[in-house]
Amino acid sequence: MNQRRQYLSKARRVVLKLGSAVVTAPDGLNLPLIQRLVEEIAHLRQKEREFVLVSSGAIAAGCRKLGLATQPAGIPQQQAVAAAGQSSLMFAYEEAFAAHGLKVAQILLTHDDLAARSRFLNARNTLFTLLQWQVVPVINENDTVATDELKFGDNDNLAALICNLVEADLLILLTDIDGLFERDPREDPAARFIPLIETFDAQLEKAAGRRAGALGRGGMGSKLQAAKKAAAAGIPTLIANGLTDGILSKIFAAQEVGTLVLPQAQKLKSRQYWLAYNVTPQGAILVDQGAHQALALHHKSLLPAGIVEVFGGFGKGAPVQLLDPEGRPFAMGLTNYSARDIGRIKGRHTKEIAQSLGYQGYDEVIHRDNLVIFPEI
Repeated sequence: MNQRRQYLSKARRVVLKLGSAVVTAPDGLNLPLIQRLVEEIAHLRQKEREFVLVSSGAIAAGCRKLGLATQPAGIPQQQAVAAAGQSSLMFAYEEAFAAHGLKVAQILLTHDDLAARSRFLNARNTLFTLLQWQVVPVINENDTVATDELKFGDNDNLAALICNLVEADLLILLTDIDGLFERDPREDPAARFIPLIETFDAQLEKAAGRRAGALGRGGMGSKLQAAKKAAAAGIPTLIANGLTDGILSKIFAAQEVGTLVLPQAQKLKSRQYWLAYNVTPQGAILVDQGAHQALALHHKSLLPAGIVEVFGGFGKGAPVQLLDPEGRPFAMGLTNYSARDIGRIKGRHTKEIAQSLGYQGYDEVIHRDNLVIFPEI
């Protein structure tokens, strides 16, 4: 059994991301293509597969509806365009799925919804209930209220986070390119196609680039980043051309279409993944070489003695990034002390905490149970 068939044959719950270049056309939403993809989804559901859709297109549809040639730059303008286009997008899915006797449910999310643990769990419970009721969730970023601080960045990134949220078996990213190439094929038609990615490296990152379309935020670089996040959760990703006729059927027939990105062997647990990728850091802590090795290699807790410097004005319990001696982020953790208190105990032994602060709440600044090391993928 080849690698594609191995992963695809056991993929029961699938997160499917449809990019703006797939669901839109020059005169608005690409309704024939949406209907064709929905027909494929309906057919695959008969084979006991579940689909969670992450769909772009609200801003693009709004641009077409309002007669705008390109996406506006300002946040209020983007939010207004998204509000105008969201109803058109959902109506298209409602009609397309109804033709096959299926119901859909709209879910709009901001980063805060997945960063707050209680809201993360509420979103998960809602999605699990919808799947149990045989309803197809259609998820999008809540562009009408999201600000720069609350944005996922693009729907590729959102799709990767949804994979962990719903415990998916496979992430499919459909775009208007056949997959990943060694160079951008729009600039170099002779660029070599990459059908399989087993490990990530700097050359691969360079090959992906960051060029996006006129109506979308995510280029191939964002798709590779999404694939890396899915891989950390033990989930394979397939990047393929959504404009190809019968693309989903071909994917699940294990045909050689698209780029398959293999998952990480040692996947992060759900809470570790949430801490690594869903939470927005409120500050950072620079550690020395000894602490870096103890944390990264031996899964120890962070003690005051290993701290060199603290950045930010965060409070107790805040998520913070840990920086290695070169200043590179390598971990995320929930701190037991505020930035001010850490600044007073940094470099000191644990027994000196009470002397420095007048109290000693914890021996560890960050306990290993509240710490995750970023996967080296």
